[in-house]
Amino acid sequence: MRYRKGKCDLMYVIEGLLFLSSWVMIVNGSIHEYKDEAFIPRFNSFFFHGGSEGLYASKVQDSPLLVSDDSNNNKPINGKSSIRFESIIFRRTKEAATKQNEMQQSTGVVEAIILEVKDRNEIGGSYLNSDAICCTPALAKDGSCKVGEVIIHQDPENPGWPKRIQTSFEGNSEEANMVFHNVQINKTGMYYLYFMFCNPELKGTLITGRTVWRNPEGYLPGKMAPLMTFYGLMSLAYLILGLLWFLRFVQHWKDIIQLHYHITAVIGLGMCEMALWYFEYANFNATGSRPMGITMWAVTFSAIKKTVSRLLLLVVSMGYGVVRPTLGGITSKVLLLGVVYFLASEALELVEHLGNINDFSGKARIFLVLPVALLDSCFIVWIFSSLSKTLEKLQVRRSLAKLELYRKFTNSLAVSVLLSVAWIGYELYFNASDPLSELWRRAWIIPAFWTLLAYLLLWVICILWAPSNNPTRYAYSGEALDDEEEGLSLTGSSVIVGGDLSKLDRKERKASITADHVFGLGEVVLEEDKRE
Repeated sequence: MRYRKGKCDLMYVIEGLLFLSSWVMIVNGSIHEYKDEAFIPRFNSFFFHGGSEGLYASKVQDSPLLVSDDSNNNKPINGKSSIRFESIIFRRTKEAATKQNEMQQSTGVVEAIILEVKDRNEIGGSYLNSDAICCTPALAKDGSCKVGEVIIHQDPENPGWPKRIQTSFEGNSEEANMVFHNVQINKTGMYYLYFMFCNPELKGTLITGRTVWRNPEGYLPGKMAPLMTFYGLMSLAYLILGLLWFLRFVQHWKDIIQLHYHITAVIGLGMCEMALWYFEYANFNATGSRPMGITMWAVTFSAIKKTVSRLLLLVVSMGYGVVRPTLGGITSKVLLLGVVYFLASEALELVEHLGNINDFSGKARIFLVLPVALLDSCFIVWIFSSLSKTLEKLQVRRSLAKLELYRKFTNSLAVSVLLSVAWIGYELYFNASDPLSELWRRAWIIPAFWTLLAYLLLWVICILWAPSNNPTRYAYSGEALDDEEEGLSLTGSSVIVGGDLSKLDRKERKASITADHVFGLGEVVLEEDKRE
């Protein structure tokens, strides 16, 4: 029981460290910078999380560890995946340094531990029936570990891993400089880096420097690398949609209605958004750092496009340009909702793509996520309530073509909402079941789904409201009554007897047929009227 309890407790500690690490890291892309960072005590050790990323195996096999004092040898090689240590300096307190013997060669050791997440149970003394992370004199008796070092159980299937790199303080020096190391990665996995020491006298030690993580094709982290290809394909997809829409637009330019300009704006914003994200990821992949200028533009265009897309769905659902020529008094409310949504979305996007986790804790981030979620809910409720009213009006006025159009639009929206709810459930399950990012190679599909869904919904709108030779078939033609007039008319008609109601119905149908003949649409309706 002692063995099982010790192993279980230590496993929870290691997993806790890994999970905690994912929330407290300052990351500038694939270049992880450390500026006087402190070590955190855990059991009989002190640790600092140096970074974690998904890395693919090197395509070019070489020596797994390059050690050099020459910083000019740190040029990346295409096809190789590596973790490079640059200008790492450990600085202990002056009090701790003065206690040491000036002539002693090693007066304190700091270790860099690199491990794949699946090897997390190989760190610590669980296999030695101990909860310790650092080796103690009792554990060192059988020669399985050395006193003052982190206990590591080597993986027999992957010799040399988890990897240990040691740096020693000399004499009473306050600083210890880590020799340049370039660790080659020859196995695909999620890798974690820890700096650790076991000597309590080193308490208060700080770390400065940086590590550079690289995949075979560039500096993009493994979970983000597929997104560069995805955004490239989406840029092409929006370009194809834009060209098709432009040809249709030019072909029927005399019959363009106001709604077509709004659709054109959304397509243009989508093209710019996808292109900016592709160039942002390409630059990130080439340099290892996010280009602030391009990222800012990409984030802004993304927020604008999301806002305009939602406003387009809302005004279409209200029947703008189809059953009503203007939005009337609710225009200001629609614009206000759009402005508020843009500001909330922009703030959230900036935090996710430019902010450091240190600056915004998990609880603080919720205050940015919740407003966007609530505003999205407001859009959904308003859109479907407006659709219900629009369909009701079209049924009363017996505008069959427009009614069929809006039924197709409603069905498309309903399917998209159901898919969104299902995907949100999957996303919550994915994040809850994978706290250590072991499924990092699948993580890119989470944001990609929302981009693809928005694109498909835009296709549906483009097909339903495509420019044609007869735009007035779907456009507002002046026959619709205002809400107040319609209510008065329906109230008054309630006192008409059955025969008079039938006559009134025929008069309205004949008036509609006359209008339809102007556009060549009345033949079918007239034949039906004759048969009656």
